[in-house]
Amino acid sequence: MNESELKSAAQEYLSLETHSYFKQELQNVLDQNDIDSLNDRFYTQLSFGTGGLRGVIGGGYNRVNPFIIQQATQGLANYIKKTTDKGSVVIAYDSRNFSDLFAGEAARVLAANGIKAYLFSGLRPTPELSYAVRALQATAGIVVTASHNPPEYNGYKVYWSDGGQIVPPHDKGIIEEVRKVSTQIHLMARDEAQKKGLLKVIDEQIDAEYRQVIKECSLRPDLLKQHGSELKVVFTPLHGTGGVVLPQVLGEMGIEVIQVPEQAEPDGNFPTVESPNPEEASALKMAIELGKEKQADLVMGTDPDGDRLGIAVPKNADPGNDNEFQLINGNQLGALLADYIFQSRKALGTLPDKPAFVKTIVTTELQRLIAESYGAVSYDVLTGFKYIADKIKQFETSGETYVFGGEESYGYLATDKIRDKDAVSSAFLTAEMALYHRTRSKSLLDRLNEIYQEYGYFQEILVSRAFKGMSGKETMDGLMRRLRENPPTEVGGITVSRVKDYYQSTATGLPSSNVLQFILEDGSIVTARPSGTEPKIKFYASCRAAAGQELEQTKAEVGRRLDNIQATIDKWVESAQK
Repeated sequence: MNESELKSAAQEYLSLETHSYFKQELQNVLDQNDIDSLNDRFYTQLSFGTGGLRGVIGGGYNRVNPFIIQQATQGLANYIKKTTDKGSVVIAYDSRNFSDLFAGEAARVLAANGIKAYLFSGLRPTPELSYAVRALQATAGIVVTASHNPPEYNGYKVYWSDGGQIVPPHDKGIIEEVRKVSTQIHLMARDEAQKKGLLKVIDEQIDAEYRQVIKECSLRPDLLKQHGSELKVVFTPLHGTGGVVLPQVLGEMGIEVIQVPEQAEPDGNFPTVESPNPEEASALKMAIELGKEKQADLVMGTDPDGDRLGIAVPKNADPGNDNEFQLINGNQLGALLADYIFQSRKALGTLPDKPAFVKTIVTTELQRLIAESYGAVSYDVLTGFKYIADKIKQFETSGETYVFGGEESYGYLATDKIRDKDAVSSAFLTAEMALYHRTRSKSLLDRLNEIYQEYGYFQEILVSRAFKGMSGKETMDGLMRRLRENPPTEVGGITVSRVKDYYQSTATGLPSSNVLQFILEDGSIVTARPSGTEPKIKFYASCRAAAGQELEQTKAEVGRRLDNIQATIDKWVESAQK
């Protein structure tokens, strides 16, 4: 677009936007004649993808703002009206800037279309929204969040009646309807919507039910009642929604919960962290420091919308001020939870006849080995928890029973009453698990090493490479095309024995997806997957060693293999960017 076209588009947006802050924010850009900023705001429209919207907050068509939220919700409303006579939608939001405003705008659009909106009066974790959709038998759900993205971002995720994020055919149907919406947006004043019964604020009833669901995840409630007071937990919600529920449910079990005071209050600017992502070590730095000071047994952190969980544990069995903490990554915590859940349910006689375990294709194979050792059938799905939720839905008619599932990006679920990853119930189970192993004179690190000895040592890395600017997508596409058309014969000096191209759905049995996997002759797996929400490619690598070997030596050898694999990945990226 040339300068004249950019300014014309800006004026058009200003005529459509209803909120003074966003109108003025864009007007300032026009007044400064900032053509670069205008170009970034209008060279494309923020697209409604298979999960919803996510982008930078601000005025413009390539930004998240009230108009874009209204437009997306009008498309959703149009789709709902095509599929049901009397629809309803549950809306939740997190602590990000303008989340409450965007949630309210979505409710106004739904009400104006005759669709009842159930709106939480304050921030709530995403998994509580998933539960609420099912509990209220709603047609759909909306969460206003950008998960763990930087503070300048916000977003909008859509769920369907099963409580899971939208999957085919609903995702494509909603996308089509959103694309048809231009300026034909219906709005109703909030007071009028409430008077007409088209907007209902929900709080304590759903909160109480959700807390009960979390407690029902307990495998050994008597253990918690008898020994809960022996466990000390330091917790950070990273300025997000985790603090709304988790401290209360742990406290009711007698567990001492110490929140990081600087990070306890909701704040969409996330002032104490570079990124509010428990996958990153820096995000848990303050919690670990407090854990040392308080001699905690466990440090836990959740992301802003309360669906991801990160933990750290003392390296030594006896807590002390000088005790160092070790971070447990997503694959490791998933393995520990799978081990605890399957082992406990078998011992307690509560393992179902046809147990099922679900993980994503980039999650460690160690978890599959654990689940299958207890007789579970293990399923791989594409990256994204919505595919795990969809599999749970399939189990309702297949006769199988979902027991546990998760993804390497710190997301886990141990109940079918919720259909999205849940950091709250996972944290609850993690505390119980730590307490259980403690009563057996073991730490979580001790148990993890035992798992490695039994099933073999596994280690994974994630290499994320960003491709910025308008040319970034072309570079990403070019790299994926070269890897697909001319696949490498070796990675990190290890021969490639097989290539799995997930574009070819008939070959993988999964929906078509722009993902490549290279299976190496030593059992290592290297995956290339462009992000669906950010201009980057994520490379996942997993290496393994056979069970029964000396652990420290094995760790060093596997580490060397991963270093060599990463060096190859770096060469791919460097070549693509030239």
